[in-house]
Amino acid sequence: MADIAALKTDLKRRMEGALDSLHKEFSGLRTGRASVSLLDTVQVLAYGQAMPLNQVGSIGVPESRMLAVQVWDKGMVKSVEKAIIDSGLGLNPAVDGQMVRIPIPPLNEERRKELVKVASKYTEDARVSVRNVRRHGMDELKRAEKGNEISEDQLRQYSDEIQKITDEFVGKVDETLAAKEAEIMQV
Repeated sequence: MADIAALKTDLKRRMEGALDSLHKEFSGLRTGRASVSLLDTVQVLAYGQAMPLNQVGSIGVPESRMLAVQVWDKGMVKSVEKAIIDSGLGLNPAVDGQMVRIPIPPLNEERRKELVKVASKYTEDARVSVRNVRRHGMDELKRAEKGNEISEDQLRQYSDEIQKITDEFVGKVDETLAAKEAEIMQV
């Protein structure tokens, strides 16, 4: 086996990636304020393939409760409108020429609870990703032990270290969820 320090560094990097992905997912959950990142997850069917919304138009925030998408190709306006409606974000766009205006309605209690459930789902996906990285690390250790590169005691010690790293990242994921829940439930 190459080096336990290199393995731990790689596992930490991959777990950071899962945490970063969670942050990106959370940036798409709305909290009552208009944010360009709210539309990051919207995919538009354009030219025969799904494309991110920001590749078919410019997204702006003209007011605190309004988003505006300036669609570059006039033929794509209907596709953009349909993608926003079908995104599950609870938004109702209004088309004005090549401009799609999206009013951000204030969140009611029911919608807040729905968004908390969505945030919980994203969090569980992040936890699973972190655990998959841990499993990969454990498999590497077992492979090294079978190949007589490390002893059984070292296997146990390194496994404990990897578990501590995993627990640390699962804790960070849970903290991120708690912060997002508080943000969503804030009226």
